[in-house]
Amino acid sequence: MGDIKKLCIIGAGFAGLTAARVFKALNYGITVYEKDAQVGGVWAASRRYPGVTTQNPRTTYELSDFPMPADYPEWPSGEQVQAYMQDYALHFNVLPQIHLNTEVTRAVYDSPSQSWEVKTVRTTADGQIKHSTQQFDYLIVGNGIFSIPSVPHFPGEEVFLAAGGRVCHTSQFNHREEATDRHMLVVGYGKSSCDVAGAIAPIAASTRVIARNLIWKIPKFIANKINHKHLFLSRMSEALFRYIRLQGMDRFFHTVGNPIRKGLLKSLEYVIEKQLGLRRLGLHPDKPLETIARSTVSLVTDGFYEAVERGDIVLHKRSEIVELMAGNARLSSGEVVPADIIVCGTGWHQRCAFLDPDVLSKVTDEQGNFRLYRSILPVDMPRLAFNGYNSSFFSQLNCEVAALWLADYLNGGFSLPSNQQQNSDIDARLAWMEARTDGKHSKGTNIIPFSIHNIDELLGDMNMNVGRFRQFLQWIGALQPKSYGYLLPQLQKKYTDK
Repeated sequence: MGDIKKLCIIGAGFAGLTAARVFKALNYGITVYEKDAQVGGVWAASRRYPGVTTQNPRTTYELSDFPMPADYPEWPSGEQVQAYMQDYALHFNVLPQIHLNTEVTRAVYDSPSQSWEVKTVRTTADGQIKHSTQQFDYLIVGNGIFSIPSVPHFPGEEVFLAAGGRVCHTSQFNHREEATDRHMLVVGYGKSSCDVAGAIAPIAASTRVIARNLIWKIPKFIANKINHKHLFLSRMSEALFRYIRLQGMDRFFHTVGNPIRKGLLKSLEYVIEKQLGLRRLGLHPDKPLETIARSTVSLVTDGFYEAVERGDIVLHKRSEIVELMAGNARLSSGEVVPADIIVCGTGWHQRCAFLDPDVLSKVTDEQGNFRLYRSILPVDMPRLAFNGYNSSFFSQLNCEVAALWLADYLNGGFSLPSNQQQNSDIDARLAWMEARTDGKHSKGTNIIPFSIHNIDELLGDMNMNVGRFRQFLQWIGALQPKSYGYLLPQLQKKYTDK
């Protein structure tokens, strides 16, 4: 694929920035389109909700060759993450290639010329609308799986809105002071919902969390002593959950070592339940801790359970909003509660509306699941790749390694299996995901909790590995992204130092 020189990258979150960094370092011409006014993706100011922080501790949420500032707290704020991403783009000189306030409206593949025609619309500083069309040799979709908020429609919503109410997604609730003296309903029990509830409870007239399902939440420090990263962000933690293929220590923990595995999980479950007082508060999920592998791990919001115990936050468990009225909401329990603003932490849609239907049909199946080999490449659609469609504990590192994998592949560093074998692999992975998560795999894009497994597979294709000593360290403690800083220099030596 030596004729590929010009790449278009959609999105300037971690997926787009890492792809830009890698391909520019390998002397490709890159153009990045970002519809927001800032780089950062979900961390941009327009999408940050009050109280947002990382789930990962600082040293596990940085990129391999660009450490986060040492003066950042253990769990950086959303504003700090965005500043870090801005500095990353500045440090590696990719900012000049990033077109902000520019949305890709259509991307069309032309088979005869093997090129992409990309149409964009840009909003200038003075409000003018500028349309543009450019040709590229390759298209990388890095718009992320958290780009389109999913907000439910509630019966009676029109009446509620007409009376001055508001319904929005957590990513659309950007200013804490909007909750002042208002009756707030927060829908959902994930991290974003609990973060918002915790941030607004001190100033709101009332704060209620409507939780359809209770899930396990993980304290930042287990037993108030051990940083959770050492127990949940390591090779050991991944081995406790059954991967699609069992090999090495994974095989041990799910065969003869199964009693050890179950004992470790049960012990953790007991400690967390006691530490958070889940039985006392009536908030025990009533399912094993092992079920965290079905969707995601949600970190405990500072002070959340204490606020629930004080009554500052009222949690309506296993409940839903069934009807909205002027200034009120009726819950499935029959209770009517006051409501001025409803903030929904109800997930996201995974869509690429800029791609033509015939392209989408090759990228997704009838259920909307993305069919991507290694979560990157569609099988029968040339010159198209996706980055960031592998949500994980180490999303930023998975994006970076995926960009390196793609660069190695485009330079001829390795060959892919046959289309039949790729499709077989995708079929098996989607079936495994469906069974493992009860369908909660974000259209085939959620690889939690198997971030390191995903990286190992990509490095295996590239005939690279992190080395036995580093692997050992990743077994006994949290993964450190800086361990992978050697990858890009190796590719540069391989492809540019000739």
